[in-house]
Amino acid sequence: MRVGVLGSGVVGRTLADGFSRHGQETMLGTRNTAKLADWRKEHPSTELGSFADAARFGEIIVLSVKGSAAPEVLRAAGADNLSGKPVIDTTNPIADAPAVGGLLRFFTNLDESLMERLQREFTDVRFVKALNSVGAARMVNPHYKDGMPTMFICGNDTAAKKTVAGVLVEFGWDVADMGGAQAARAIEPLCMLWCIPGFARDQWNHAFKLLR
Repeated sequence: MRVGVLGSGVVGRTLADGFSRHGQETMLGTRNTAKLADWRKEHPSTELGSFADAARFGEIIVLSVKGSAAPEVLRAAGADNLSGKPVIDTTNPIADAPAVGGLLRFFTNLDESLMERLQREFTDVRFVKALNSVGAARMVNPHYKDGMPTMFICGNDTAAKKTVAGVLVEFGWDVADMGGAQAARAIEPLCMLWCIPGFARDQWNHAFKLLR
């Protein structure tokens, strides 16, 4: 499977490395490949390219950029390059404003998620919300003494969710499918909840678990 990762921040680099370590051909898409020259030397199995290059390359795409930049990055990647492909949407609609009382601010509300906005603009893309409710350090092969953590996902395309669930299981997650894209209205705010212990106690390595 070829994986195109859109975004070269800590999340994008972590996931690109994770896919590569799990034996997938991977390309990291970025605005400026030169700034990743040193990282590329340490990760020679991951290719570098533009957003459009990575979108063309990947059979599955990972969107791992700042939430406010997501529409612009997808446009740069090209709707034709993304059409029909599963896109793992790791983004959160975090506003450019300081947290208040340990709570992040979002630029969406409870009646609309960022993923729904993206899905409306990019109608042929098969978005699946995932990996937005845990820190980068625990995204790939997390280990907890209390067992396997849960990753909540949602999206309108059943086949795309099955593909993404397979990736998450390989990465060491229990997967809970919450339904269609509207469920992102509940999944995206998990980022707020996840960050509270971080701001309060500098604790950033936890994850959620759904008990059935």
